Amino acid sequence: MVANWINNLAIKQEGFKVELLDLGEINLPLMNEPNMPVQKKYQHEHTKRWSAKIEEADLFIFVTGEYDFNYPAPLRNAIEYLFHEWQYKAAGIVSYGGVSAGTRASNSLKADLASMKVVPLPESVNFPFFTQNIKEEGVFEPNETSIKAAEVMFKELIRWTKGLKLIRENK
Repeated sequence: MVANWINNLAIKQEGFKVELLDLGEINLPLMNEPNMPVQKKYQHEHTKRWSAKIEEADLFIFVTGEYDFNYPAPLRNAIEYLFHEWQYKAAGIVSYGGVSAGTRASNSLKADLASMKVVPLPESVNFPFFTQNIKEEGVFEPNETSIKAAEVMFKELIRWTKGLKLIRENK
């Protein structure tokens, strides 16, 4: 629900070509490559497809819930499958949870992304008690503050993406 909401909002922004990558559908197995990701010697087709998807992206918006004070294992697994493909790209984070609004998961994700040379932006969208935003028939309805936070995040993503593209071109 949250991912669909931010995806639909991103589609309306200028400067974005958007593709929603649902890890539940992608269904990467627990890391099973024989070589370290830094070597980029992928043996499995699922890794090659994942690599191509991440390589073609200029920026990312990660949507994560908070589970036991952290982001979920499938997201960590998906990040750790690769190394070079993530580098020098900006990332926004949309988090949700209970009282903390997923901010502990978001902070942990930011630290891990930084180790992959991703630039996680301080501008983010966080939903405390996110189930309060779920209306009839499972429709997710954020408040105006959340929509404005997303718009600020989009503007910053575009700015950072322009600068980081220069860095990627000069690797």
